[in-house]
Amino acid sequence: MKRGKKYSEVAKAIDKDKVYPIEEAIELIKKTSITKFDSSIEVHVKLGTDPKKGDQQVRSTVILPHVVGKVKKVIAFVGPDKEKDAKEAGADKIGGEELIQKIKQTKKFDFDIAVATPDMMKKLAPIAKILGPRGLMPSPKNDTITTDLKRTIGELKKGKISFKNDDTSNIHQLFGKASFDNNKILENYNAFLEAINKARPAGQKGIYIKNISICSTMGPGVKVLI
Repeated sequence: MKRGKKYSEVAKAIDKDKVYPIEEAIELIKKTSITKFDSSIEVHVKLGTDPKKGDQQVRSTVILPHVVGKVKKVIAFVGPDKEKDAKEAGADKIGGEELIQKIKQTKKFDFDIAVATPDMMKKLAPIAKILGPRGLMPSPKNDTITTDLKRTIGELKKGKISFKNDDTSNIHQLFGKASFDNNKILENYNAFLEAINKARPAGQKGIYIKNISICSTMGPGVKVLI
């Protein structure tokens, strides 16, 4: 792949054959950020799991100490008896069957994450084909079906993220911004790495994390010591 002049110039600061301590890697990533806007900082983790085996899928959630990007809009699908709880928890939009019918008819909605109480899941069936393809259907896998609205919505508002491996056993996750100070980036990185280690499948043998690299938007990658 042909790279631009600016990229090629900043890439000279990074030794491609060297694996850097995370503190040094963060410093390099910030120095080699080449965008005019506030670059995102991403981590890429290569796992030693077998993605073809169901019991070796890595999927979990983490609340990063420092929120990356905008605070997400949360909708709560609840019955009338839970509307007050959802409002106090900080939901941006709250509704039940009437709201579900409106989404079914218009196919329009304005939220980033949906949570629901267990009793509402059957009622959400008519809009499953609308929300599902966009990854917005409440699910036990990402802890968005809940009886504890205060905890669930509170965590989502604090920037709780979900991650999982792809079909090549890699995990890619945005975890910072170039404008963050180094300590904030480091704290987010450590929280994310801890979550990955906790999510290690019981049946996985051998090396779990093979390698890690971080990069900024459109910037060169830096290999990180594990």
